[in-house]
Amino acid sequence: MRNTLGDLNNHLFAQLERLSDEELNGDKLAEEIIRAKAVTSVASQIIANGSLVLEAARLADDKLNADSPVPKMLEG
Repeated sequence: MRNTLGDLNNHLFAQLERLSDEELNGDKLAEEIIRAKAVTSVASQIIANGSLVLEAARLADDKLNADSPVPKMLEG
């Protein structure tokens, strides 16, 4: 099985739909809010990881170019 950012997007929208259910209340709503926080936390890490991979690919692509600016995160 291979997950994609499209799959993540679908999961996030599904979670939003569950939170938007007007019949959800009390303990069930509280449980769904906890689940949403967990999903959001994992999604944030997946996105951060994707951003890191993208930045690494950009750096690798520019490694032979002596005129490439130093990324802000590496400036001291």
